[in-house]
Amino acid sequence: MGRYILRRLLQMIPTLLAVAALIFLIFSVLPGSFAGTMTGGGRRALSPELVAQINAQFGLDKPLPVRFWDYLVRLVQFDLGTSFRTREPVIDLIAARIWPSLQLALSAMALAVTVGIPLGFLAAMRPGSLLDSITMIGAVSGLSMPQFWLGLLLMYVFALQLGWLPSFGYGEGRLRNLILPAIALGFAPLALLARTTRAGVLEVMASDHIRTAMAKGASPSQMVRWHVLRNVMVLIVTTMGLQIGSLLGQALVIEKLFSWPGLGSLMVDSVAIRDIPVVQGTILVIVLWFLVINVLVDVIYAAIDPRISLR
Repeated sequence: MGRYILRRLLQMIPTLLAVAALIFLIFSVLPGSFAGTMTGGGRRALSPELVAQINAQFGLDKPLPVRFWDYLVRLVQFDLGTSFRTREPVIDLIAARIWPSLQLALSAMALAVTVGIPLGFLAAMRPGSLLDSITMIGAVSGLSMPQFWLGLLLMYVFALQLGWLPSFGYGEGRLRNLILPAIALGFAPLALLARTTRAGVLEVMASDHIRTAMAKGASPSQMVRWHVLRNVMVLIVTTMGLQIGSLLGQALVIEKLFSWPGLGSLMVDSVAIRDIPVVQGTILVIVLWFLVINVLVDVIYAAIDPRISLR
């Protein structure tokens, strides 16, 4: 297993390089520049000499292949560059924002797992019941509802009308400030997990070995524990891995809506002012998070299903 994990980690390097190249090329061909964003908001246009000086200061006057090579050399040395706006190392800016993003993403996933999976199991064990119908209606609604609309609804009800929770802000990571953004971000994964779990359990329940276990007198709890749960866990873990891997990127809208100081809000602000090194760094961190989660999911596969071997 150790050799497999090492091989998968080494396979991340070409992916990260390809993503870095793609991001670099996209922001290189897009119109506008960092110097151009300094003239917005009614401010007087900068002189061509000052624009040239700013571009030379950040190396933007160099040919595209030279800039790309310099970027790759820094990247290999784990140097994500320096922010155009704050003149701080990008890695320091990301380090200051990554914990709030992880806090929000993991809280949203914890909500989705603790509520969505049990709901899916209960609905599958009673197909056609009122609980099953309510669960599926809620799942379809959760998958169809835009996150920003749900976030605004939660803010209106629990912050403005009832006054139970703050409407926005980090609040030094207090639980009261985390509840609303975590619910808004975790509702779609919750709905997907409930629907996926229900479908997986129904498929397993219709298999031959379940009918054999029932014919031998196995109780419902024994069937779920020894026959259903283990067979459906691969599907559940796959869904969990895809969702938790993408939550850092999906949190972008929620972070801006609730003024949450995470990677998503940092990336949006940096895109607005063409702070390219920060945008590149945040996207690379999000991609790296997704790749690491995929490796962990593969390892969990082998732990829960002995038929799967890691080679």
